[in-house]
Amino acid sequence: MATIYEVSALAGVSLSSVSRVLNDHEHVSEKTKKKVMAAMAELEYRPNSVARSLASSRSDSIGVLVSELHGPFFGDMLSSIELALRNAGKHAVITAGHSDEESEKEGLDFLIDRNCDALILLVDAMSDDDLITLSRKKIPFVILNRNIPEIRGNCFYLDNELGGYLAAKHLIECGHKDIAYISGPLSKQDSTERFTGHKKALIEAKIPFNKALFYEGDYLTQSGRDGINDFIKNKVLFTAVACANDEMASGAMRGARDNNIDIPSDCSIIGFDNAYFTEYLFPQLSTINNPIKAMAKMSTQWILKNVYKQKDLDIKNLFSPELIKRESVVKVLAGIKK
Repeated sequence: MATIYEVSALAGVSLSSVSRVLNDHEHVSEKTKKKVMAAMAELEYRPNSVARSLASSRSDSIGVLVSELHGPFFGDMLSSIELALRNAGKHAVITAGHSDEESEKEGLDFLIDRNCDALILLVDAMSDDDLITLSRKKIPFVILNRNIPEIRGNCFYLDNELGGYLAAKHLIECGHKDIAYISGPLSKQDSTERFTGHKKALIEAKIPFNKALFYEGDYLTQSGRDGINDFIKNKVLFTAVACANDEMASGAMRGARDNNIDIPSDCSIIGFDNAYFTEYLFPQLSTINNPIKAMAKMSTQWILKNVYKQKDLDIKNLFSPELIKRESVVKVLAGIKK
């Protein structure tokens, strides 16, 4: 296989000139370009990423560090990032930190050592201070699903508090007052914000918050099921359940059926995220749309604009949730659901 050095020798130009041609650099004469292209054709040379980076000091790779890999939320996010980067001629290098501080820092070091041009981070365990310190270093990065005021311009995030509010408000407007809540881990920013929004809607409707109707889950399906079982074990009355994500909502639906609770006749359930499977549950799950695909794509546009200097890219940092009404929530009139 021919090398860039052989192309340089045959074309009679410097190695850096070959690299500039490979990177389509604007400061390359047409004469030099023709020589290099002719030599490449004669040698059947196929440029690799190392050769392309000689002049640009770019690897054309973006490091992506996420807290987890499982579940539709992360699948949608990663597929959106990979597609947007591939369409721009870039590649994603992906690793997971598993919501553990040491593992997230190891993943960060791994990506930096791989000479990634920029980083996309969705991390839970690393502190705000760690990320603010990282912002003072040379490597560009963006943060998904988290808002740190000191570096807000690098953050792409949902108004989670509004999302939690919209979910609870919908249940309240349907006549529910005994509303259970299954949260995600309260150590995570998005989870605490959704819970804050939920309580805000209760306060607005003058419905007292009942601690017995609260269960802290872990965003996984089983914890939704466990939450329902916990409410039933404690013999607490509820006519509706708001869940902090759709996976827990699907688990809650299973837990309800395990206890002969019909959905939505006996209990309304609403989720959060609008994962692809929500339309295939029975009944179809009411939920809050979380535009993670658009958010993930926007993070790549920030990189394309600020790292690769692509023009005419508008950047939006804050995204809004949207209520998706389906069949799992029904109205209550005079204590009877309709």
